[in-house]
Amino acid sequence: MNLLTHPFPLRTLLLSSCMLAVSFSFAGSLDASAANKKDDYKTQRPEASKRCFRSEAVESTINQVAAGISDAKLAWMFTNCFPNTLDTTVDYELLDGKPDTYVITGDIDAMWLRDSSAQVWPYLSLANKDEALKNLFRGLISRQMKCILLDPYANAFYKDFSKETEWKEDKPTPGSGVHERKYEIDSYCYPIRLAYNYWKETGDASIFDKAWDQGARRIVKTFRTEQRKDGTTPYSFVRVYANHTVTAPFEGKGRPSKPVGLIASAFRPSDDGCMYPFLIPSNIFAAESLGQLAEIYQTVLHDDSMAAECKNFSEEVSAAINKYAVIDHLDFGKIYAYEVDGYGNAVFMDDPNIPSLIAMKYLNAPKYYDEEVYQNTRRYLLSTANPYYFVGKAGEGQGGPHAGLNTIWNMGIVLRAMTSTDTKEIKWCIEELLHTDADTGFMHETFNKDDASQFSRSWFAWANTLFGEMIVQVHHQHPELLKEIKN
Repeated sequence: MNLLTHPFPLRTLLLSSCMLAVSFSFAGSLDASAANKKDDYKTQRPEASKRCFRSEAVESTINQVAAGISDAKLAWMFTNCFPNTLDTTVDYELLDGKPDTYVITGDIDAMWLRDSSAQVWPYLSLANKDEALKNLFRGLISRQMKCILLDPYANAFYKDFSKETEWKEDKPTPGSGVHERKYEIDSYCYPIRLAYNYWKETGDASIFDKAWDQGARRIVKTFRTEQRKDGTTPYSFVRVYANHTVTAPFEGKGRPSKPVGLIASAFRPSDDGCMYPFLIPSNIFAAESLGQLAEIYQTVLHDDSMAAECKNFSEEVSAAINKYAVIDHLDFGKIYAYEVDGYGNAVFMDDPNIPSLIAMKYLNAPKYYDEEVYQNTRRYLLSTANPYYFVGKAGEGQGGPHAGLNTIWNMGIVLRAMTSTDTKEIKWCIEELLHTDADTGFMHETFNKDDASQFSRSWFAWANTLFGEMIVQVHHQHPELLKEIKN
């Protein structure tokens, strides 16, 4: 039976047991945690029999890392968060005899190419220790390319490719199997990053089959189209019933841009529309992804022509970034702009959903960005010179337009820690997250700078798992910090 085209109710039945357990777990989390006393934190994970996916390697890592954490609440948050993707969002099965993995983002029953890649990323280093985990990666890599071949401009999909979109009023209306059709550069980059690094981690090149090759070529073709060198694009997006941040201006085509070698993106990783079409953190990500494709085509698929095309394309984008996106700031020297249009206009800010400027050091290899310019940019972003850096009674950190003024992104604080070499700053970031979870034991999308009990998204698996990844990183690099932190 091919569930990609099977009627939707069957998929609902297949997921119902896991998702029902999840909903009960999250519904009770606030009341349960409010009753907890110090050193008496009850797990917020679904009971073992109702978890969506289990990995012995992940469970072993949880036990090992948690044993090195002195503070009871921090250990509780880590054990809740790190496995959250596997516990609550994974639908894994064999489809036509091959692994198939569908990963929802959490509180929305749809799979984002970006989120699904990022959600499983923290488990990649454990793949060789757990064959079940390996199969999970194989299944997700395969499904992602099927999604890209279904619609190269879509960012989020349903498991059932016959399901109609929930956004029927969007213009143009997304086709069957597509949840949203918001074109974002990073929606292509993340699947390449996942496949490339899975291959590097495991040595398993079987993932690069005919369908993967077709999907990769579709990505490169779309990137070329979205350089808009002739001034046009076949893509447009208008959302009728929504605020202005999720609708591209000028009849869905976006603002004008001058062809300079950069790739246009209609939307940011937050799903907000871009102000200027050339989104710089995503272009840096694309340059790296094209470089990874060049290596795959050269080494695995033995296609020298395609390898050369990807390599040259990567170098073209990198050169354009250095020429058009590195700009002198009055107070911080040369920094990266967030968005540019090729005419000389630029936006100076960040949107902490990854890829972001501050996440550059986490996401990209050093050859794709300038360290000095990055550090200048980082200083700017973590200062009140950044219009979206908020300081309040509950905490301080980066925000962005997506969730409104005075809201701080949890991801921004996590990435601040993960890109820092200063142990005092890392400790401060962890303590900030420890005190702004609203006693839920989980991360959120954002919280109000003056009141952390006002937050968005109680079930956001990517943010949860990323928090866990940060704690694992600190466990490996600065284990003494996990002994020092006290709630």
